[in-house]
Amino acid sequence: MKKTTVGIVTLGCKVNQYESEAIAEELVKAGFAVGDPNVPCDAYIVNTCTVTAESDRKARQMIRRAAGENPAAPILVTGCLAQSHPEEVAKLEGVRYICGSDNKLSVVTALQHIFTANVWEKPEIAVNDLADARFEPMCITRFDRTRAYVKIEDGCENRCTYCAIPAARGKVRSKPLAEVVREVEGLVASGCREVVLTGIETASWGRDLDGVSLIDLLEAVDAIAGIGRVRLGSLDPSLMKESFVTRLKALRHLAPHFHLSIQSGASPVLAAMKRKYNRAQALAGIKRLREALPQAELTADFIVGFPGETAQDFEDTLAFAAEAAFLQMHVFAYSPRVGTPAAAMPHQIDGATKKARSAALIDLGNRLRAARQELALLQPHRNVLFETYENGLAIGHTDSFLEVAIHAEHPLHGELMPVRLVGIENGRLMAEKGEL
Repeated sequence: MKKTTVGIVTLGCKVNQYESEAIAEELVKAGFAVGDPNVPCDAYIVNTCTVTAESDRKARQMIRRAAGENPAAPILVTGCLAQSHPEEVAKLEGVRYICGSDNKLSVVTALQHIFTANVWEKPEIAVNDLADARFEPMCITRFDRTRAYVKIEDGCENRCTYCAIPAARGKVRSKPLAEVVREVEGLVASGCREVVLTGIETASWGRDLDGVSLIDLLEAVDAIAGIGRVRLGSLDPSLMKESFVTRLKALRHLAPHFHLSIQSGASPVLAAMKRKYNRAQALAGIKRLREALPQAELTADFIVGFPGETAQDFEDTLAFAAEAAFLQMHVFAYSPRVGTPAAAMPHQIDGATKKARSAALIDLGNRLRAARQELALLQPHRNVLFETYENGLAIGHTDSFLEVAIHAEHPLHGELMPVRLVGIENGRLMAEKGEL
């Protein structure tokens, strides 16, 4: 008998990607088939994001697209937009079940009920209050041919003035250390070459547990037999204190690449954002990290055009980025989120200024990236884990997250191969097979 097909649409962060994979595995266990959401399916699950107004727009668009693919299919909506605006989501055509950022796996039992009881008419809103939420037990066993994202933490308590995520995700909840280790052990045993430990606020892992912090978890994962590369999700730069970096340096399998949620290089802007550090503290953390791990590459997020950001503040951000020498920068123009303190702040920046500052910071980022690539050529012998294949090029990353391409007659997905860097073409490091 033909199985009921469910298309899953995932928007937003790596945590959402992990949760969608966990949902997919539970659907298969329950007898469903996971289908392509871009073609007609018997049902759809949309895992939403609400980090920006554009994220909200995309989520609504994906729900409408699913309804257009098969008007008879029930649509189940979960994630951050569902948590923050469930009534709005319930008004969209085809939506039959809404849960938020907690109890996401309930979409599986909800689907079973919809199809067995033939309940289609009225949308059910099953969004929980996050005040008493606990870490939702999830575990994945599948991964693509290179890496797996493992969710170790949920929630954020930083209360940055621009951010709607704390309200949509709730307080910090950590996956117990033993459960993380057990999940990673299973992935490694299945051949996973790289594990990325991620969360809504990864640096906060362990805050709600007794006597452990993120570095304790990293040491436990580092000791797993057969473990390959271990990466971390986005980190707050205030984490890079001397005690943390000293223990970090001793890890054998941690990839020397760190993505830092910087947001600004100007202390007045950081204060207005209510970040946990100032310019000098962030630079000190970066310096400490580079001294401990000279081979490390750093990437970062920045917000430009925050309310009250002066021309001098922006110049300070440019100077900060240049001094930090980031490999890559993700640049976002500030977008007001209704209900956040920043949306009501005076001295909002006009669109033209935001656009100009974004362009200037992106241009600097491109020049910094080129400089880091030139520097990499001085140490040409690297190991590359290959991930994609296009136009006769196998493409992957070094442990420090340098993107490298090599001419190949066929895909090299999942292969960890020694190469020798030979040059730069079209903004990408080129290599040939080599030996370490």
